[in-house]
Amino acid sequence: MVDHRRQWPITDDLAALRENIQRYAAQAGLAGSRLDDLVIAANEAAINVLEHGGGVGTLAISCDGGVLAVDVADRVGVLRPGAVPSERPSGRGDRGFGLWLMGELCDSVTIDRIPGQSTIRLSMQVGEGAALGRSAHSV
Repeated sequence: MVDHRRQWPITDDLAALRENIQRYAAQAGLAGSRLDDLVIAANEAAINVLEHGGGVGTLAISCDGGVLAVDVADRVGVLRPGAVPSERPSGRGDRGFGLWLMGELCDSVTIDRIPGQSTIRLSMQVGEGAALGRSAHSV
């Protein structure tokens, strides 16, 4: 697939956003449970923008060198590098599972922060090496 970066605003129409992600990722070569995992993780990241990131953000998706990347950016910038927990959060609270879930579902998760914006990158290997597992959690 020739890379054509695509970008969409994050709105409360999450069904359309999921369809766009699924279509692009399938064309890039992601399939089966790995495709489902990426869609679930990206949906969770978009929900976080709506609930915690000021309600305004963008989702961009691209594929380069066998890595499919979804960048979800908000306009508040409170999410910090290192915020993805490596262990499952306790069941005592009603929140806190989203970032952990993204880390479990994707090959790597990174967070970048600049004043007024946080960006979470969800990455998945496509093609050769795609079945390497999820041991490369980056934060």
